[in-house]
Amino acid sequence: MTLTRRPLHDGWTLHAASGPVRDDLVGVTLDAAVPGCVHTDLLATGRIPDPFLDDNESALAWIGLVDWTYATRFDWAPDDADRTDLVFEGLDTVTAISLNGRGIGSTANQHRSYRFDVRDALVEGPNDLVVRFRSPIRYANEQSVALGVRQRPYPLPYDALRKSACSFGWDWGIATYTSGIVKPVGLESWSLARLAQTRVVATPAGEGGTIEVDVTIERAGDAASAPLFVSVAVNGPGLGDGILPSATAELDGDRARVRLQLSAAERWWPAGYGEQPLYVVDVRLHGDGPEPLDATHRVVGFRDVRWDTTPDESGTPFTLVVNDQPVFVKGANWIPDDALTVRITRDRLRRRFDQALDANLNLIRVWGGGLYESDDFYELADELGLLVWQDFLFACAAYAEEEPLRSEVEAEARENIVRLGHHAALVLLTGNNENLWGYEDWGWKLRLDGKTWGAHYYYELFPALVGELAPHVPYAPGSPFSPGMGWDGAAQTGPHPNDELHGSMHLWEQWNRRDWHTYRDHRPRFVAEFGWQGPPAWTTLVRSVSDAPLTPESPGMIVHQKAMEGNTKLTNGLLPHFRLPEDMETWHWAMQLNQAIAVRTALEHFRSWAPHTQGAIVWQLNDCWPVTSWAAIDGDERPKPLFYGLRKAFAPRLVTIQPRDGGLAAIVSNDTGEAWTGTLRVRRLAFDGAVIAGMDASLEVAARGTTAVVLDATSATAGEAAAELVVAEIDGVRGEWFFAEPRDSALGAADLAVATSAVDGGTLVTVTARGLVRDLTILADKLDPAAVASDGLVTLLPGESTGILIRHSGDLDLDRVSAPEVLRSANQLVVR
Repeated sequence: MTLTRRPLHDGWTLHAASGPVRDDLVGVTLDAAVPGCVHTDLLATGRIPDPFLDDNESALAWIGLVDWTYATRFDWAPDDADRTDLVFEGLDTVTAISLNGRGIGSTANQHRSYRFDVRDALVEGPNDLVVRFRSPIRYANEQSVALGVRQRPYPLPYDALRKSACSFGWDWGIATYTSGIVKPVGLESWSLARLAQTRVVATPAGEGGTIEVDVTIERAGDAASAPLFVSVAVNGPGLGDGILPSATAELDGDRARVRLQLSAAERWWPAGYGEQPLYVVDVRLHGDGPEPLDATHRVVGFRDVRWDTTPDESGTPFTLVVNDQPVFVKGANWIPDDALTVRITRDRLRRRFDQALDANLNLIRVWGGGLYESDDFYELADELGLLVWQDFLFACAAYAEEEPLRSEVEAEARENIVRLGHHAALVLLTGNNENLWGYEDWGWKLRLDGKTWGAHYYYELFPALVGELAPHVPYAPGSPFSPGMGWDGAAQTGPHPNDELHGSMHLWEQWNRRDWHTYRDHRPRFVAEFGWQGPPAWTTLVRSVSDAPLTPESPGMIVHQKAMEGNTKLTNGLLPHFRLPEDMETWHWAMQLNQAIAVRTALEHFRSWAPHTQGAIVWQLNDCWPVTSWAAIDGDERPKPLFYGLRKAFAPRLVTIQPRDGGLAAIVSNDTGEAWTGTLRVRRLAFDGAVIAGMDASLEVAARGTTAVVLDATSATAGEAAAELVVAEIDGVRGEWFFAEPRDSALGAADLAVATSAVDGGTLVTVTARGLVRDLTILADKLDPAAVASDGLVTLLPGESTGILIRHSGDLDLDRVSAPEVLRSANQLVVR
């Protein structure tokens, strides 16, 4: 018989079993949704307020201290199958599972699936399934004592439990301490054998390519000698309408390998470099009957990928190469898109990926304190050409290498390497986030006093598993990481992990202690993390914080600011550039704008040094709830001004002006497949638009190339620094350089004329500047909570106009478009 799957998602109930249960829930049984979690069930039944609002986080912290029990009853009738398995695709996190009063298993890892043979426990008629969840807080504390306390940045020992670290809270994240059956659960009935593991690798070769399929099966107990074989068929672009390529192979024990050679196969490319043709590989397991015993499929793309770390005269590069084409990585770090992760849908992921592409990103780094994301995540990345850098789930802490953690880590790594390894978008697996760095610089060695900290995982276990299960996927022991590092059993060897001359680095001194202009002090080979904070969109902020009055330091604002001394750092980072506003709405704009300028400045600097620097990954793309954070898209899915900064700095063609050797240079960056030829026009202007000096230069910038034009002294030297700027432009692409900080400049009040007209998709707002205006931005959510502006951070010279499309579905109050709290600019932060 063919393997059959029966979902068990109906009829579940939930009750609090023990712990500090709220009085109104003692002895109460609630309906539960599966997949789901305790929080979403309590929300659905009106038992708790939204944890994302005001200080409900602390009011609901008791949930993580409670043991919860899920239960359901289902009918079952005997069938002809040899085996019936109860399969949980994901449990969060510590459980004991019973069927008809019989214990069938326990779990302690959110990052893997579980399968239990329950044929002997099932009975004809009603069956009772119970999943008892331990409090994640209490269990983690117990394990921390058992394993020995290790270093971490937050009080609760997330390192002692294989659960999403950020569910215990982070410097941008709410502490939820979730529990629940978070992924599908069901019964699988099968006979003779099933596909236990299927690995597919697509490798390009000339005009065609090769597909290799490695299968491992599990046999039923009495089917050890049954003759079995595997068939493979491939369908996709360029294979024609005739007979599809196919092949078969007999099982050798419990394994089989099938190899298919395709004479024609189109190449898969990252976003901005080409198309993303995909091929479906169907895999079937056969016995001697007419129907397959089991079947699955994988969707693959033909591309090869490597990271070039060949030492050069400057150190060690970290250059992504896809199909022999070096790629400048334009990336952003990813955290779970909702703190209640069961609410993340494929549609929601698609919206976020569309925003990423709109911001000209080509890579998402899945950060090690979150999750191995859903299949939807990686499938969408394949379809859209968004490269994926996936961390193994270790972040900012020392991790024990002893049991039971050690076996759980290996089990989750094996499962996820196999699950993710075939995806065309996957270009890097990384051992951890910041743990190699932490071991060297954060005082761990003294406090560990010889205890294990994770080196075995990063330097031994993970590279061995990747080599065994997905040798085509590049691996790095950590981020940051310097090629040449190693572990000799007692110490890390080789360069420092955060050395800007070697490999990847993280830059956090600017946000923590230094000003953002000091990004220009660094010439890294690759930046895997850096960022600057800013509050969410105004509509998001006032929805989630009901303080009256609302101020930067009011109670709800502090709850929604998780960074250590976050508001102090916001203020200290603003004052060198702008005056500190007195009213809340202008404070909000100032901090959003400073975030955008800080990150845009850094990205333009990093990009100007290509190919010495070959990528930058911003911290961070998204938020998991409404909060002041480093995100470009807030927890209600609204873009912040930083989003427009990313899009401009990562534009396919870019002109910036950068300091070079005591002067200035125009840097022309061409991240397209065509050469860029034209005349670069440079002008030194007074703020009233008068031309003071200038120069022209004929250019041809190679495809994927960067060219620097040193400005002559008359163009690069200010006569009156407070009232002049330099503009460099080619083919309508422009960069500006201001000699003075805005607060020290002669920038006047924004003098603007505004006109609106209805167009397909919304309202076109045309703004004409009568004087210089910097970083013009329409805060569209103040016109309509669902409205989004097509552009932002626009600098206009006197007499120039720009058109910004406001996308919306309902009516807008057009009279408010020109209101100063909606039509924002840097000018407003200079003129009192």
